[in-house]
Amino acid sequence: MPPMTHKLAGHLLIECLIAQGVTHAFGVPGESFLAVLDGFHAHAERIRFITNRQEGGAAFMAEAQGKLTGRPGVCFVTRGPGATNASIGLHTAFQDSTPMVLFVGDVASDARDREAFQEVDYLSFFGPSTKGMAKRVERIDDARRIPEYVARAFATAMNGRPGPVVLVLPEDMLTQRVDAEPLPRVEPVQAWSDPGALRTLRELLLQAERPLVIAGGGGWTPQAAGALQRFAENWQLPVANAFRFQDCFDNHHPNCAGDVGLGINPALAARVRESDLLIAIGPRLGEATTGGYTLIEAPCPKQKLVHIHASAEELNRVYQPTLAINATMNAAARSLEVLTAPPGVAWGQWTQACHADYEANVDVANGGIVLPGSIDMPLIIHTLQRHLPADAVLTNGAGNFASWLHRFYRYHGLVKGLKTQLAPTNGAMGYGVPAGIAAAILTGRTVFTIAGDGDFLMNGQELATAVMHGAKSIVLLLNNGSYGTIRMHQEREYPANVCGSQLANPDFCALARAYGYTAERVAQTAEFEGALQRALAAPTGSLIEVLLDAEVITTRGTLSAIRDGALRSRA
Repeated sequence: MPPMTHKLAGHLLIECLIAQGVTHAFGVPGESFLAVLDGFHAHAERIRFITNRQEGGAAFMAEAQGKLTGRPGVCFVTRGPGATNASIGLHTAFQDSTPMVLFVGDVASDARDREAFQEVDYLSFFGPSTKGMAKRVERIDDARRIPEYVARAFATAMNGRPGPVVLVLPEDMLTQRVDAEPLPRVEPVQAWSDPGALRTLRELLLQAERPLVIAGGGGWTPQAAGALQRFAENWQLPVANAFRFQDCFDNHHPNCAGDVGLGINPALAARVRESDLLIAIGPRLGEATTGGYTLIEAPCPKQKLVHIHASAEELNRVYQPTLAINATMNAAARSLEVLTAPPGVAWGQWTQACHADYEANVDVANGGIVLPGSIDMPLIIHTLQRHLPADAVLTNGAGNFASWLHRFYRYHGLVKGLKTQLAPTNGAMGYGVPAGIAAAILTGRTVFTIAGDGDFLMNGQELATAVMHGAKSIVLLLNNGSYGTIRMHQEREYPANVCGSQLANPDFCALARAYGYTAERVAQTAEFEGALQRALAAPTGSLIEVLLDAEVITTRGTLSAIRDGALRSRA
C-alpha cells in the first residue's frame, strides 16, 4: 500500500498552480486530462476551472488574465483540435508580450509517434522561435518532475520579454501516483539598467531639443507606471503610448501626447518624425507602432533612438539604436525617475504643443467628422467617458470599429493602480468578448467591450460562459453588415470589385437574449445614453447593438480618413 502522501499527478499539477497564486484557469474539458479536472474538483475552494465554449475563447481569456495580473494566465485544452483552436490566443500572447501557460492534454506515451488519435507534434507546431507562438514548449513525461516544469514555465513566461509557454501532458503521466510537492511561488527577476548607459541617456537628453517618449509592451505594473510619470514630470517630457498600450501613461496628464499606432494622429506622426531623440521604454517597436517601419525607419532611424527593453534578444533585432538598455520595466522606470534633471529644459513648449495636438485630436467637436447615417460615434465614445467608472476595463478585438475607442477614449492609466485596456496588438479578431468576460470574472469591475458584427461572431458564444459563471459585461456591437477593415482596403485599392467582405447577420439582440444577456438596438445617437445607463444598472450582462451605415467606412472625412494616414504609410 503506497504512503498516504502519494497523489494523482493531475492533483499535484493543480497544487503547483495554487502554489503559484493561480485562482482561475480557463479551458475546454477533454478526456486527455481527466485527472487534472479531478484535481480542480478536489481543490474547488482554492482554484476555479472556468469552462469555455471554444478553445480560442479560453485562450483569449487566459491571455487577458496575464495582462490584468502580470502573472501567467492559465489555459487547459485537449490534444490536436483543442490545441490548434487555442493557438490564436497563444499567438496573441506572444506578440503582445503577455505571460501565459497553455497546458495541452496529449496522447498516452505508448501511442506517441504513431499519428495516434488527435496527435500533434507540439514542438514543431508552436515553436519556439523569435517568429513562433511560444517561448518554450516542453512535455512532462515524469510525473515527479511536474513541480520543476510548472515553476520553470512560470519563470519563463514572466522573465525577459513576457510571453507564453506550452506544457504538454501525456494522459498516462497524469494518472501516475507521486509523492512530490509543489515548489515555492516564482517571482520575475528584475534586470536593472546599466549605470553607464543611464549617464549616456542623460547626456543625450541634455543635447536634445525635441525628445519624445514612447511607452508600451509587456511587464508594466502600477509602480512602473508611476515611476514613468515622475520621470516625465521631472524632465518635462511628452509621452506617447505604443499601439494598444494606451493605459501605460495617463491620458489626462498634461504630458500625454497620444498613442502611436494604427490611425495615429497626423500631428503626432509629424512630431515623431521631427523628434531628435526617441526614448522607447518597453515596446518592441513592431509594425503597427512604427507605421510599417517608416515612421521610425528600419534598421537605422533618422532620430536618435534609445531603446529600453526587458529582452536582450529584442534589442538590435530590428532597429540599431543609438543606445540600447536591457532592463525590465519596473527597474528601468525606477532608474529613470531618479535621473537628475536640470533646473530648466529647452523643450517645454515642445511638450505643451505635443499635448495640445492630443487634446485637439480627442475633441469630439474637432476635425469636422460628419458621419453618414444617424450615429455620431465620437459623441458615443464621449458618452462612455462620462458614464464609465475610472477603473472600468475596456476591451476590443480587431477591426475598424476599435479606431473610435482608440482615438476618443481617454484611459486613466496604470498609475491609478489598475489596468484598464485589453486589446490585441496582433490584430486578432474575436478577442474583445472573451477578454471582457475574463476581466469580469477576475476583477468584478465594470467591463465594457466594443465589437464589430464580424468580430463579435468569432467568439460571441462565450456569452454563455459569462452567464454560467455569473459574470457581467457590456458589449457595444457596431453592426455595418461587413468586415469593415477589409471593405475599407477594398474601397481604396479595388473600389469597383468589393468581394468577400459583405455579411449576412443574425438578429444580434435575440441572440444575446438567448444566452441570458439583456439587449437593445440603438438607431439614433440620442438613444445610446439611456441604453448605456440601463446596461450599467442591469444585474446581468448587456448587449447594445448600434446600426452603423456601411458608408462610414468609405466616406472621406470619416473612418477611412481617420486611419488613412497610418495605412498609407505602410503601403
